[in-house]
Amino acid sequence: MKQILCILFIASQFSLIAQTTISGKVTDAQKQPIIGASVYLDGTYDGTSTNEKGEFSFSTSEKETQTLVISFISFDTYIKTADVSLLKNLKIKLRDDVNALDAVIINAGTFEAGEKAKVTVLKPLDIVTTASALGDVMGALQTLPGTSTVDEDGRLFVRGGEAEETQIFIDGIRVFTPYAASARNIPTRGRFSPFLFKGISFSTGGYSAEYGQALSSVLQLNTIDKPLEEKTDLSFMTVGLGVGNTQIWGKNSFSVNTSYVNLAPYQEAFPDRNNWKKPVQALSGEMVYRYQFKNESLLKLYGAFSYTDFDLIQDDINFVDGFRFGLNNRNLYFNTSYKNRFGDNWKIETGFSFTNDYSNINIIDDLVTDNENSMHFKVKLKKQFSNRFKISFGSEYFMTDFNEDYTPNNGLKLTYGFNNNILASFAETDIFFSKNLATKIGIRAENSELLNEFTISPRVSLAYKAGKNSQLSLAYGQFYQNPKNEYLKFSQDFKAENTSHLIANYQKTKQGQIFRIEAYYKNYSDLVKYNNNTPIYTSNFNNNGNGFAKGFDVFWRQNGKIKNTDYWVSYSYLDTERNYKNYPKSARPGFASKHNLSLVAKHWVADWKSQIGFSYNFASGRNYTNPNEGGFLNNKTKNYNSLSINWAYLIDQQKILYLSVNNVLGTQNVFGYNYKNTAEPNGNFDRQAIIPNADRFFFVGFFWTISDNKKTNQLDNL
Repeated sequence: MKQILCILFIASQFSLIAQTTISGKVTDAQKQPIIGASVYLDGTYDGTSTNEKGEFSFSTSEKETQTLVISFISFDTYIKTADVSLLKNLKIKLRDDVNALDAVIINAGTFEAGEKAKVTVLKPLDIVTTASALGDVMGALQTLPGTSTVDEDGRLFVRGGEAEETQIFIDGIRVFTPYAASARNIPTRGRFSPFLFKGISFSTGGYSAEYGQALSSVLQLNTIDKPLEEKTDLSFMTVGLGVGNTQIWGKNSFSVNTSYVNLAPYQEAFPDRNNWKKPVQALSGEMVYRYQFKNESLLKLYGAFSYTDFDLIQDDINFVDGFRFGLNNRNLYFNTSYKNRFGDNWKIETGFSFTNDYSNINIIDDLVTDNENSMHFKVKLKKQFSNRFKISFGSEYFMTDFNEDYTPNNGLKLTYGFNNNILASFAETDIFFSKNLATKIGIRAENSELLNEFTISPRVSLAYKAGKNSQLSLAYGQFYQNPKNEYLKFSQDFKAENTSHLIANYQKTKQGQIFRIEAYYKNYSDLVKYNNNTPIYTSNFNNNGNGFAKGFDVFWRQNGKIKNTDYWVSYSYLDTERNYKNYPKSARPGFASKHNLSLVAKHWVADWKSQIGFSYNFASGRNYTNPNEGGFLNNKTKNYNSLSINWAYLIDQQKILYLSVNNVLGTQNVFGYNYKNTAEPNGNFDRQAIIPNADRFFFVGFFWTISDNKKTNQLDNL
């Protein structure tokens, strides 16, 4: 018995001798101890947790080279491979996890929309539940700071820039003609239905080097990757009909939306100030096909078609019988995109788009035919070397073939046009120094065959997390854009117009609320000038124009602090001047309001099964030239005010009745004045106010969702 005890004692001593103690202390970047961090040898059961002093110690029988792993939430995992004899008295400092929910985000100049965005100031649902937007993406974005209210136009005017200075992309691929055809002083709409998109990124300045040919801003629309269920959506509206359907089979899915609009019945019930020879008729359709491969790669095919036809006579002080404008427009857009992961954290994104836009336009007795064919090819590679360092680079090619035939009454046909090809390459890196400090550095190079010009555009952004819920951001960038088609069709002796952006941003977020303020300065150079009232083929063009835009934007949104209520407030201050077009001197452009204010609120009334909302928009007066007084752009219109309301009633889980009234108070807004070409005998020029075609717009719609899931409804779309 004594012999057995002796053997066991000796064996236990050898066992203790074979054990190695691993020890150390774990702290954060501020040298504060991290309590409860997990410490272990990879592939074994040997390990422990750090104590209240951040210290750890455990024994192991493992020998030779081993891997020590230390992990704790919100910190990068620490890994050290060494001989176990060296894993003693370690001093380990864990770095912040830059992918944590509270990590800094690079956001200067950018508003995100989408449920997966870390900070969302506008969700896809907001697009069609905003009273003044009437289901239009562009209308909803005009409630955000940085935009100017130009109600007679309808397009996006951002921070002192013209509408053409904002470019629109679907799944990263360019849309060349994003707006529906319209007549002067009748606001246009975006061509695309919001129902097919999962998210939006609206950059009011300082955007990524991936995007170019935009002086002011970029709008990115991302289609849904994978629909959740099959369904059919039916729409019956005062202006037309709509139907949508989604089918899913295996790894395939297909969604389609179509609509038919005919304003004849509406205009019969609510006549406006125009004489409609042929009221607006429009047919549009969109489709998205998706295929999900086994390796998580995704192929998407997007197509859109629209057709618009109308003919009207508008009251005009310079035309006794009115100003006739007729338009027949056909637009086809096709977009395909593919993304795939491969190798060691590599990702490829590629795609192309094709646009054909064809218009027959009657202006008085003259005929204009426009035909534009455009294509965009793009390939982009991304590599994540670590959580702290990512790089992306790629190339793209733009092609535009524009032709115009102008046939004046009893005159010879004139033909204009151009071919414009642009090759661009870009590279950009994201560097996270910690979860509190990050930078994005990029550069873009473009070569225009038409202008025979090569340009380099540096871009840089910096973001610093100033507190638990707040951060500061800075951004600088140089941006180039070729002159617009109405200039290039007459002359190609141009340089690219350009601007530089400098942006400073502060943002504070909490659950259900966000506050954001952003100041900016934009400097324009090489803007196009000409010597006629409007550009014509005999105009003398040059690039001697310049300008600036500076100001600040404020955004506040709160959701849920007031029960069942969501609201946001936007304010923008804009100081801008330009010397371009036929301007004799620098002046504030006629589209730019100094002050813009928007208030949107929505409230759910459970007892009524209803969502009630309103939108209020204010813009200070805009400049116009009064020839009866000396000077240029020497007067201002009165301030713009518009209050819109909406009501969505849930008849049952899948049927919704929706009503809205734009400018419900019938405020008499004035956008400017049209003056007589010739003076009266007393030397004065008579004038005519440019006002909306109708004081109010009424909309009623019935929306019905049909799906296997009886709880699905279109309230998410309203």
